[in-house]
Amino acid sequence: MVAPNSPERYISPHVDGAVPGPRSLELLRRQEQRESNARVYPRQLPIAIAAGQGPFVRDLDGNVFIDFLNGAGVLSLGHNHPELVDAMIEQLRDLTHGLDFPTPAKDAFTEAQLSMLSPGLRSRVKLHFCGPTGANAVEAAIKLCKTATGRGEVVSFEGGFHGCSTAAMALTGAVSQRNRVANGLPGVHFFPFSYCGRCPVGLTPHTCTTNCAGYLERSLHDPNAGICRPAAVVMEMVQGEGGVVPATREFARRVRELTRALGIPLVVDEVQTGCGRTGTWFAFEPYGIEPDVIVASKALSGVGSPIAIIMYDRHLDTWAPGAHTGTFRGNQLAFAAGAATVRIVRRDGILDNVGRRGEQVADRLSPLLTCPHVREIRGRGLMWGIELADPDTGTPAPEWASAVQTRCLHHGLIVELGGRADSVVRILPPLNVSAEVIDTACDILVAAVRTCFSSAE
Repeated sequence: MVAPNSPERYISPHVDGAVPGPRSLELLRRQEQRESNARVYPRQLPIAIAAGQGPFVRDLDGNVFIDFLNGAGVLSLGHNHPELVDAMIEQLRDLTHGLDFPTPAKDAFTEAQLSMLSPGLRSRVKLHFCGPTGANAVEAAIKLCKTATGRGEVVSFEGGFHGCSTAAMALTGAVSQRNRVANGLPGVHFFPFSYCGRCPVGLTPHTCTTNCAGYLERSLHDPNAGICRPAAVVMEMVQGEGGVVPATREFARRVRELTRALGIPLVVDEVQTGCGRTGTWFAFEPYGIEPDVIVASKALSGVGSPIAIIMYDRHLDTWAPGAHTGTFRGNQLAFAAGAATVRIVRRDGILDNVGRRGEQVADRLSPLLTCPHVREIRGRGLMWGIELADPDTGTPAPEWASAVQTRCLHHGLIVELGGRADSVVRILPPLNVSAEVIDTACDILVAAVRTCFSSAE
């Protein structure tokens, strides 16, 4: 039986009264008193969540929202997918925690993950199970590459985000995250990423003849450039927190060619883009490249149970036993759900749905390009961003992005912010989202953008 006000009862959002309502406000106030000042989402989205199902969440006041924040992308099949819940309950009766011992659940999960790789890549990779966060997996990847190469420096890219732990933060482009934490990881060099909407070297598509990869090529070949050959180059194929910025095909392929020629391991961070988010299991696939190390986390379980792995070329496996451990790397519930997620993705044609729904989002959002404050609309699969900026100066407009987010919330849609100065309105729908829910969400989002800017004109 479905409980009253359960999200299962709704096929559309419903907001009645003020947001936050009185019951949500009570918990928000208690949270403020008890929890760290570092909390983020309840500041921008002031609700207290009581339940979730599929693409919907219900707050304590009975309001129902379409959730296109989606646990920051971890809920690839939406909230509480019944088959994933059943898989976890069944596993719960047998074993919940197994360190790095082999178990049936772990073996099934490993087989499922390898099955999603191309045959050539599958035949030459090994898996390492990390601590339960993407940041820990990023750190594991860097440790692996430094150990294997004997080198110490690392190349990362402007606009990238790789986590908030010490080493992962040092690879992240946002200075605001690093400038209050002294003595970070040394030896990190930042290079331009192919963000053509805001060219990092001030060129236009008509005047750019070498692509950002050319700068990296010259620097790594130049004995006077001041950069020793690095232990790794770390990149995202689509910069998520950086504002949903896809790498250009030329950029990605040239970086791969350069790193291979110089014997530098290429680490592709698929924490947010992996597990089908961009329409292929991993975002690097359409670029026609294969990295040396793949970092994956967020959506591996499909249901938000934490897990993180790196998959890497066997020739890098020079670690000694215990070189990178973590107490919670044996999350059997996540393994069970993750194996079930792969089965469902294959059975239900989820990647095809991502492609179709992505085209639908692109079509529904495209009329916003006539709005002078909309600088660009970017996306792959079900990962989209609307960049807002001053139409005269091009300066990022975080105040307008925040206004759009707030208006969406009050009309039943939860969206995220990101990009430069949080000026990009982002959506991360569940990968199995229906056309009807996409239409409803886009109606709310388009109306929010138009209403906010009509009042500014």
